[in-house]
Amino acid sequence: MTDTGTEPGLPRGARLGVDVGMARIGLAASDPDGLVATPVETVPRVLEGSGKQGAPSAKQGARSAGGTTADVTRIVDEAVERFAAVVYVGLPRHLSGKEGAATADARKFAARLTVALAAAGERAEVRLVDERMTTVSAHQALHAAGRKSKKHRSVIDQAAAVIILQSALDAERAKGERAGELVEVRTVHDTHE
Repeated sequence: MTDTGTEPGLPRGARLGVDVGMARIGLAASDPDGLVATPVETVPRVLEGSGKQGAPSAKQGARSAGGTTADVTRIVDEAVERFAAVVYVGLPRHLSGKEGAATADARKFAARLTVALAAAGERAEVRLVDERMTTVSAHQALHAAGRKSKKHRSVIDQAAAVIILQSALDAERAKGERAGELVEVRTVHDTHE
């Protein structure tokens, strides 16, 4: 390990952790050396379409001028502000390892985030990491800390994002490489070469 706390071969830079839910998104961040994950905020989710929980409201401003939803824009802004090297998005697989609707939703969100980061001129990678049991673990940690269940809702997504990010940071240190699956978005141009 180097003096900065990063593994050889891993560029220095903050990491973000994202827990994508249907109504809210938990956001966590690390220090530039990737040592410790801390909660940042809970971002209201903006779903595509209407009539669904978490659907865009006038208050949230559904889309920016560039067509990016407000939730994605907020995460891009945080990545820019922190000079993030990577954004880890939780991938909610079933306990069996199979993928379901929530997994597909997280994959789509990660793809939209990748496109938005590139459009903003950011070089941060987006990577999907297994997040099985993070919400359960977050509930248990909050309960153990004496926080009442009724008050969990406001911070549970942040706590889950911290667990996602800290797990990824620990995997980086153990393996000396980025954790998870790199999200690559193919453009129409890429498919016609």
